[in-house]
Amino acid sequence: MSALILVLLIFNIRNSRRFNLFDHWLHHKLVRRHDGFSWQIIAFINDPKLLVVWDIFLASFLINEQKDLAALWVLFTLGFTDLSGLLLKKWMHRKRPLMHSSLEDGYSFPSGHVLGTTIMVLIIWELFGTKFGNGLIITLAVIWIMVVISRISLKAHYPSDVIGATSLAILCFTLSQHIFIFLL
Repeated sequence: MSALILVLLIFNIRNSRRFNLFDHWLHHKLVRRHDGFSWQIIAFINDPKLLVVWDIFLASFLINEQKDLAALWVLFTLGFTDLSGLLLKKWMHRKRPLMHSSLEDGYSFPSGHVLGTTIMVLIIWELFGTKFGNGLIITLAVIWIMVVISRISLKAHYPSDVIGATSLAILCFTLSQHIFIFLL
């Protein structure tokens, strides 16, 4: 399902003027005056480069717990997802919304912040979900929602950039699981 959503988004962003007009209109309706400092902090904590550091810490923790294969999977999953996101950004060449922060550079689709946060949420849920249960999923969902809101509120992305990043992360997560199952 995530692959279908991703393909439809890519097709519409590249080929449908009507879709892009709707996406711009929706972005304008969602963004009012919510570009405060707190959203910038959330964006910083979930910056794609910093998520690599968090990922390495997680892998180090797993190695310390003698879960070497899980650590390798964690590193591979984020690396594979980030590489897929970078290639898609370069291929799509979608410009960011007007009036985005000068701190934001590069292309818009898919959102790297949402992509990285989504994949990290999925990884953490996969590793620790059964141990920590509903409290963990609620915490992870709140973090993910805050990152999504921050990316739109900071005028860095269109709604379709966020949906595309989420779809790509789910697709990469699923493929990563299948690759590691196949290799075992």
